[in-house]
Amino acid sequence: MMAGPGGESSAGGGLARHIPVLLEAVIAALDPAPGKTIVDGTFGAGGYTSALLKRGATVVAIDRDPDAIAGGQALAARFGDRLRLELGRFSEMEGIAGGAVDGVVLDVGVSSMQLDEAERGFSFRKEGPLDMRMGREGPSAADVVNRLKAGDLARIFGLLGEERHAGRIGRAIERRRAEKPFETTGDLAALIERTVGRKPTDKIHPATRVFQALRIFVNDELGELARALFAAERILKPGGVLAVVTFHSLEDRIVKRFLTARSGTAGGSRHLPEAAAPQPIFEKPQKPVAPGKAETEQNPRARSARLRAARRTDAPAGAEDFDSLGVPALFVTAQLGEKAR
Repeated sequence: MMAGPGGESSAGGGLARHIPVLLEAVIAALDPAPGKTIVDGTFGAGGYTSALLKRGATVVAIDRDPDAIAGGQALAARFGDRLRLELGRFSEMEGIAGGAVDGVVLDVGVSSMQLDEAERGFSFRKEGPLDMRMGREGPSAADVVNRLKAGDLARIFGLLGEERHAGRIGRAIERRRAEKPFETTGDLAALIERTVGRKPTDKIHPATRVFQALRIFVNDELGELARALFAAERILKPGGVLAVVTFHSLEDRIVKRFLTARSGTAGGSRHLPEAAAPQPIFEKPQKPVAPGKAETEQNPRARSARLRAARRTDAPAGAEDFDSLGVPALFVTAQLGEKAR
């Protein structure tokens, strides 16, 4: 996620509209240098990629948003064959990178560019179409709220948004859309506010968790993150580093569980017989890094960010084990039409 105004250009030319979160900590973990190849799985406005290139590394930069790839062309022209810009999902990095790499960085979640553009429909702070698709393809948030049953909506809001009024909101949406379908971010936010109310002392708008849940569901963000972690494990060279910046507890929990399981640092049960521990695939992870006061003052959107990083061993990659990561077992967006009948 890139956030905040000012600073040096992150995508080639002019002032950057966004500041890469925990940049110094990410660079310290990856230790870029000439001869190293690093995958930036969430190119965005190019903040991490630009810093990696300036330190001599070669970068394979991936983004599922065509606007981000288009915006990075000036940076690609500047650095030539040291930067490959690729349109795709970071879960596809194994096929895109085409070989072993020295580092992988993932900055998980929606970018500030997407949040700030009303026409993308990620935020209710600006009126726009109820869209939320990072890749501009597949079912939109409007499709979800207008077609899924109230019970399915409640599951999405409860599991992915941790919304305690999920059932009430789901039923209210189902009743309202019978009269008129939801089309805009403001329309949905207003319905949620009327349904659960809003106190003057509330720090966040009552629609915040629902919008988070819809965005995660529409873009399959948790499934994408899990698949990307296993892909990164397969393409990292021995000694290569995986660095992941997350912005809320659902993402951070998945990354923590992955690194704990793959580094062999998960504690066993004293009631069970000892079993031979598998060879760790990652070294013991570094302690998570949070932004300091100066960074959060300059960039308020960085407040909840956490960086987790670990170094690859020479052990073979393991089998994909999604259950161990605790990814909620929601139906996929490809089944949307079937679920809505």
